[in-house]
Amino acid sequence: MGPRMSTDDGPPDLEVGVHALKGAPPDANALDAPVHLPSVPITLKFSNIVYSVELKQPKQWLNLKKFKSNLKTPKAKTKEILHGVSGVVRPGEMLVMLGPSGSGKTTLLKVLGSRLKSDKVEGTVLYNDEPHSKFIKRRTGFVTQDDVLFANLTVKETLVYAARLRLPDTYTREDKVKRAEAIIIELGLERCKDTIIGGPFKRGVSGGERKRVSIGHEMLVDPSLLFLDEPTSGLDSTTALRIIKTLQDLANSGKTIVTTIHQPSSTVYHMFDKMILLSEGHLLYYGDAHEAMKYFESVQFSPPFPMNPADFLLDLANGVTPDKLIEGEGGKIGVEGNRKLVKQNDDPKAMRLKLIEAYKTTLADKVDSEVANTPASAINSHDKAATQKWSTSWGGQFNVLLERGWKERRHEAYSPLKIGQVIAISIIAGLLWWKSSVSQVQDQVGLLFFFTTFWGFFPVFSAIFTFPQERAMLIKERASGMYRLSAYFMARTVADLPLELILPTIFVTIVYWMGGLKPTFVGFLLTLLVILYTVLVSQGLGLTLGAALMDVKKATTLASVIMLTLLLAGGYYIQNTPVWIRWIKYLSVSYFSYKLQLAAQYSTDQTYPCATNPSGLCRVVDYPAVANVGLDKLGLSAMALAIMLVGYRLMAYFFLNRIKGHDK
Repeated sequence: MGPRMSTDDGPPDLEVGVHALKGAPPDANALDAPVHLPSVPITLKFSNIVYSVELKQPKQWLNLKKFKSNLKTPKAKTKEILHGVSGVVRPGEMLVMLGPSGSGKTTLLKVLGSRLKSDKVEGTVLYNDEPHSKFIKRRTGFVTQDDVLFANLTVKETLVYAARLRLPDTYTREDKVKRAEAIIIELGLERCKDTIIGGPFKRGVSGGERKRVSIGHEMLVDPSLLFLDEPTSGLDSTTALRIIKTLQDLANSGKTIVTTIHQPSSTVYHMFDKMILLSEGHLLYYGDAHEAMKYFESVQFSPPFPMNPADFLLDLANGVTPDKLIEGEGGKIGVEGNRKLVKQNDDPKAMRLKLIEAYKTTLADKVDSEVANTPASAINSHDKAATQKWSTSWGGQFNVLLERGWKERRHEAYSPLKIGQVIAISIIAGLLWWKSSVSQVQDQVGLLFFFTTFWGFFPVFSAIFTFPQERAMLIKERASGMYRLSAYFMARTVADLPLELILPTIFVTIVYWMGGLKPTFVGFLLTLLVILYTVLVSQGLGLTLGAALMDVKKATTLASVIMLTLLLAGGYYIQNTPVWIRWIKYLSVSYFSYKLQLAAQYSTDQTYPCATNPSGLCRVVDYPAVANVGLDKLGLSAMALAIMLVGYRLMAYFFLNRIKGHDK
């Protein structure tokens, strides 16, 4: 039986894991592992954060008036996303960032978590009065809005593999498994631990369970500082409350929590300690979440009736007061108490400007003073010195990634659809070339070139999806410092070998004997080895294109052009290629593969019946489709494929290395 499918989050368990989150394990046997990561309270300070992005300018080649300016290098225009944001979060506090879509919440969160290019960030971000370091990186957790998890792994497998990668080698493997099991208990995931995560087309755990798995992924290292990007997005109110209660328990245990939330319920809102309200990158409020309504009332903005504070604050951030929403365009707005008289000509932009100005005149100096005067305990120099860049050795990373990659991709590689596709084509090809003989040279060389064509195209278009599909996971895990890129790349390459080589072996085994090719085991074995060689080289080309473009549609289009060009230059279709373009064949996988396959089937003195020769026999090597590529220089052909095999993978690694552990 397959894994159980979960459709809900089970009974409310708002108190689950409270003791464990505060340091007392719920199961004494589950946390016998020694904690080797130093527990360091982190005070986060950020002052005058400004972040800008470059805007791409559209090219206007057809505009003759601007033709001269297009010839010159245009000055890059920039847009400020954040405008001087400041604040401080202490251990034991939970800060929430509120604001409408596009207000800069996620950008600010990434800046604070050191997930954006530092050369584009102005201002200072300090962790216990020190800049970001590898020690802080190891003590920080970052939960993205989208749950980036492998769909075919179970909850337990996901957390165990993460623990084996993220926890240091001072833990034994058994200790790491116990740590993962403890997190499962803390987050109330016992009932779904053997359920696959699932995805858009594969049913698995529920949305709330997925979010808790993402949080558990970061909790494995017992982070002192935890960032979360909209952890309640897409969840019902009960599940959202459960997630925030878990975060509140973490904060109560001495962690520093920073999260963004789009539109929390009133219950959720009152669980936060501090609040930042953003509007188009400007601060409208920073301070105690429970004092926010009093502040806006003091600057003459208050709701006309009791309402969810978060709803009121988001209305203000959008430049709209509840009065306008109620009265409409033609309504008359009066004065009630000290509530502001909103005139009919007050537009959203003017409203936001008033709120920004109110913050600058009322709160800005207080915030700057708080940031400057908040004490922070220094990080022990011994702890910093003992922090290694990588938690585990290269070999350990390779082994875990190899095992994880095999479990994740075996379902896709050996899907009934793919196996059925290969077997169906092999049977059809075997029937079409049924029992061909040496006298049918044209048919046999056509079959050999079909081998080259099919197993040149098939691996390329399969490999193209590899890195674009795992890009989000690669960025997330590299940003957390989980493993070296070289370990990931080698594990990905090795894990694919059995997955990629079994199907062509089945294909050749069926077609070779049905097609009547050279009836010797040596001939079969040499043909099979050449095809497997071709598969590996073609796969490398697909990996390179996928890593270079990171866009499946563009990579597929480019691969079609490249493969068709190399196929035409492969020596079978065109035998009188113009001299000035003949060099393309030396870049063609098909050309060298075709040559080696011919050599595996025929010898230089082998003949076949023909009517053009008085003796009634002609040499196979003189047949046009064979003579065009020849049966000589086989060592050079094998060497050329070896160069392509290594070269394509080196290129793929080079392009992959451009993807850093942060978003560009």
